[in-house]
Amino acid sequence: MALNLTLKPFERIIVNGCMLRNGGRKSTLTVETRADIIRETDLLGPEAATTPVSAVYFLIQSALIDPETRDKTARSAQKRLAVLATTFGAELRGHVFETANNVSRGEYFTALRNLRPLLARETEILGARQEVSA
Repeated sequence: MALNLTLKPFERIIVNGCMLRNGGRKSTLTVETRADIIRETDLLGPEAATTPVSAVYFLIQSALIDPETRDKTARSAQKRLAVLATTFGAELRGHVFETANNVSRGEYFTALRNLRPLLARETEILGARQEVSA
């Protein structure tokens, strides 16, 4: 099944570890074979990986982007996911397990998508703590 990517002018994507930038016009690419792809808007900078969930997100993102360090990075992500599984309640724990399963299968972008509800909850919790301490 082909993947159609519509890119905004000058939008960047990473395909199999290679950074690509779209030209000055909106365009659509069709990816006809399997590839590791992530949009610039889905990237998390290392300076933003300051919480447990964002650190796991960054590790999985790194596994997606850099095939040379993928095995080591994926193992580190799995270890941190095991810790997260004991942190979240039943309503969110399933996302941790889905993430771990997708990392095991090499489906890194799907694993990143599985983490989004956890990132949102973590932001809620940490935001509430910051308001209380302020």
